[in-house]
Amino acid sequence: MKQVLWLLIFAGLYLGCGTNSSEDFTAIFDGQTWQGWEGSKDFFRIEAGAIVAGALDREIPKNQFLCTEEIFGDFELRMQVKFTSKENNAGIQFRSERIPNDHEVIGYQADIGFLNNRPLWGSLYDESRRKLFLLQADPKLVSSVVDVDAWNDYRILCQGQEIKFWLNDTLVLEYEEFEEDIAQEGAICVQIHSGVPAEAWYKNIEIRKL
Repeated sequence: MKQVLWLLIFAGLYLGCGTNSSEDFTAIFDGQTWQGWEGSKDFFRIEAGAIVAGALDREIPKNQFLCTEEIFGDFELRMQVKFTSKENNAGIQFRSERIPNDHEVIGYQADIGFLNNRPLWGSLYDESRRKLFLLQADPKLVSSVVDVDAWNDYRILCQGQEIKFWLNDTLVLEYEEFEEDIAQEGAICVQIHSGVPAEAWYKNIEIRKL
């Protein structure tokens, strides 16, 4: 009887944990084509199964964005990111949309890279809307978990007014939106910031709708 009871408890725990399993995530980049993505490819290419934003042989004249055609509301997004430059930055846009007749998008941005030698990884910026950092991740914490010379796991949870970021499985940011008229859905985009030559690499891009 005890064995049966333990088996039932174990099964319940297993099923409860399954809600965040890999099977619940869907790839939104196939690693080979631009299927499901839109935007100018002048500063984007596919290499080694990754989206590469930017260039090392020329300056980037303006912010560049490549966006999903699909719109997402509440979700958990995960991907691997590599960005080795300390003189520029990049980001992951979400709940965003393109500004008509403009190169910019408007929406939330999960930051990557550096600004004035300060790590921006894990910070939350409001692109083209309030145009400010809504919350910055602790630079000491970020520096302790991010490997600037290698791939890093970036995870974003966006549910209602709540936004959370993890870097390499470490929670680095928790934010609750306080304005009621902010869009609750939009595209997901990968970005490279204007400025000196730099490349941001994005791969294994998967999403779980909530």
